[in-house]
Amino acid sequence: MRKVSRFFGGARMGCLFFLLAGISVVVSAQERMTIQANVMGTGTQLGKLYSITIYIEQFSSGEDRTALIDAFKAKGQDGLRSELEGMKPKGRIRFSSGGVGNDIKYIIELPSDKGRRFRLVTDRTIAFAENYNGTRSREYDVGAIEMTLTPDGKSGEGTVLPACKLKVNKKKQQVEVETYQNPWKLTHVQVSNN
Repeated sequence: MRKVSRFFGGARMGCLFFLLAGISVVVSAQERMTIQANVMGTGTQLGKLYSITIYIEQFSSGEDRTALIDAFKAKGQDGLRSELEGMKPKGRIRFSSGGVGNDIKYIIELPSDKGRRFRLVTDRTIAFAENYNGTRSREYDVGAIEMTLTPDGKSGEGTVLPACKLKVNKKKQQVEVETYQNPWKLTHVQVSNN
């Protein structure tokens, strides 16, 4: 278990609002996007490399954000996951290692002076073996990605948290992101509009 002391790259996340939204979310007409990239392991996953494809169909609404925040306030991580499970997919992520991939339930674009910045959050599929064996990884049932595209929109980089959970630090009155594994680095990002 590893606490992420920096949000998607290192700084402590002050509250759930930073995971789900920014100070002012960019809401604009959005075209469909296909993003191909590599994810590289860090720390104990160092040396592992996978290709991924991310399909962004639409952005999440302010109502989606409010629903997730309210669910987390009411029931913590279980409420957040339950709300994510019930949301209509906004996109999809597929790993080259096989399988059909996962729906992405929450996608927003955040203000950035370095290009376009996106945050993606979804409920994580729990494998049969994880569930059957009762492994600790079952508790880390949310996945997230943050990426920034260059101003020309053709390349970028980011961070992937494949298995994480949110916890309230009652002493500091803050929501913290705790990861099951080290964050993965998103590299060689290539974007095409469909």
